[in-house]
Amino acid sequence: MYAPTINVALEGVFTDKESGRKFTGEGLIEKIAEHEILFTIQGESFRKPLPFRLDPDDQNQGIFELKNVTIGIDFHWERKENQRFRGSLKVIAENDKLTAINELPLEEYLKSVISSEMSATSSEELLKAHAVVSRSWLLAQIIQENKVRGGTSHSSGYDSETEHIRWYDREDHANFHVCADDHCQRYQGITKSTTEAVNKAIDETFGLVLVYDGEICDARYSKSCGGITEVFENVWQPINHPYLAKLIDNDKEPEGFDTSLDTEEKAHRWITHSPEAFCNTHDKEILSQVLNDYDQETQDFYRWKVEYSQDELQHLMKTRIGLDVGHIVKLIPVERGVSGRLIKLMVRGTHKTITIGKELEIRKAFSNSHLYSSAFVIDTENSVDGIPQKFIFTGAGWGHGVGLCQIGAAVMGARGYTYEQILKHYFVGAELKRRY
Repeated sequence: MYAPTINVALEGVFTDKESGRKFTGEGLIEKIAEHEILFTIQGESFRKPLPFRLDPDDQNQGIFELKNVTIGIDFHWERKENQRFRGSLKVIAENDKLTAINELPLEEYLKSVISSEMSATSSEELLKAHAVVSRSWLLAQIIQENKVRGGTSHSSGYDSETEHIRWYDREDHANFHVCADDHCQRYQGITKSTTEAVNKAIDETFGLVLVYDGEICDARYSKSCGGITEVFENVWQPINHPYLAKLIDNDKEPEGFDTSLDTEEKAHRWITHSPEAFCNTHDKEILSQVLNDYDQETQDFYRWKVEYSQDELQHLMKTRIGLDVGHIVKLIPVERGVSGRLIKLMVRGTHKTITIGKELEIRKAFSNSHLYSSAFVIDTENSVDGIPQKFIFTGAGWGHGVGLCQIGAAVMGARGYTYEQILKHYFVGAELKRRY
């Protein structure tokens, strides 16, 4: 949570680490100086230095609630909700606001993640697979963070007269391991109900991670790959991870399709049709395992279509990524990934022509939140003096498409695949190892 003030409710007794004073009840934390806050609780106010930390006296009974936490930041389901957490509350200053940080054991964190990313009533094999993936991803991020702090070079894009390239990964998290939103993994504390099945999945996979060539895998996942998974380097840093390879999300090649997608003709056919795939399902019971209530507001995740006017697209490019190209004359695919996702897209305008990328920057450029994916083809209508007045995007998949496909994995679990088989399918050549 990142806000000027933080409303918190303490259930149970919490101790202020700096003074030893004990608190319970509803409170307000306000920033009053660069390194100082005013903590008001039960009619009393206390000036406190930053960072400010409250620890529960009883780890099992102590719960804190944060009011009006924003979730789904910049996505179409963005909203505020109150969230409850176990563990410690730490408050730091970032820029002119306060950031609330929850500190807790990794395995307890995972119980919330797989209940927040999916439904706690998902199949046992899907829960176990996701537990391993989420654990592997988090540990890989901590290892990467330590490398960055140790001086390893890190970049997230570049600009020139003809190109605007961005990718998004670790740059936002200098003061904590991981954020609680879709940028990393959804973590909503104990707000989402957990189940004995979730606890069992965590306990039975305790310490298990995916390993490739001795290193913990940077195990990525998205809602729907759209039928073919993408490779890591086409979405983030130009680094190849062999276990994040292209694969067909099926137990066989779909009939009637060339899945190489190495020409626009092949990509167009793939994206504008609905080939058989694990993630090509409308089974509500299976989808409810992966899609929380606000996710189910979207049903066209496997294949989708959006339309924009000329004015809307110009406005989006200006406000979302800060580029003014004048009237948009043409959108030209420059480079596609192995899943059909656009890695580079040329925008030819009346003022300038520029190529944008990578995957998420393209999705940002053409939506008030994010397009479901960058695997799309473009048609235009109603040209006036060579300038289209309408743009039609037909697309495939939901998310970046790298690694585990959550909806595909849910279908596999429903069809009787074990969690080991699900992981073997999505992470090519990776092995399961217990690291603690």
